[in-house]
Amino acid sequence: MSDLDPLKLENQLCFPLYVASREVIRLYHPYLSALDLTYTQYIAMMALWEAGSMSVKALGERLYLDTGTLTPLLKGMEKKGLITRKRSETDERSVTVAPTEAGLALREQAQAIPGKVGSCIPLAPEDAARLYSLLHELIEKLA
Repeated sequence: MSDLDPLKLENQLCFPLYVASREVIRLYHPYLSALDLTYTQYIAMMALWEAGSMSVKALGERLYLDTGTLTPLLKGMEKKGLITRKRSETDERSVTVAPTEAGLALREQAQAIPGKVGSCIPLAPEDAARLYSLLHELIEKLA
């Protein structure tokens, strides 16, 4: 078969993206387990630490997650006491999410995680910056 075979695994852009994503998330696992967080809960908390509070809709847009994924995620985080969910007084269809004191305290414990994970990724800083830029460009074009 030709090297241009569209069904060859090595010709798929999606495959190395999938494997790299899975492997990077695997690097996060021991650090996040210590905080009793999944990776998706971690990125949700990062968005909330940055914003303070936001609507569920805005959080979903920020994380590229649909409500079918986000709702159970937020319910689990609320059960852990990390966030509150509150219906808007002006629009009952809108729900605002905010970190609790326990959720805010978790930020301090998570502070070192990016550096620890980053030190495990064997890329030169300029290559990491280029990859970051290319991935965000791809996300913008696909979204």
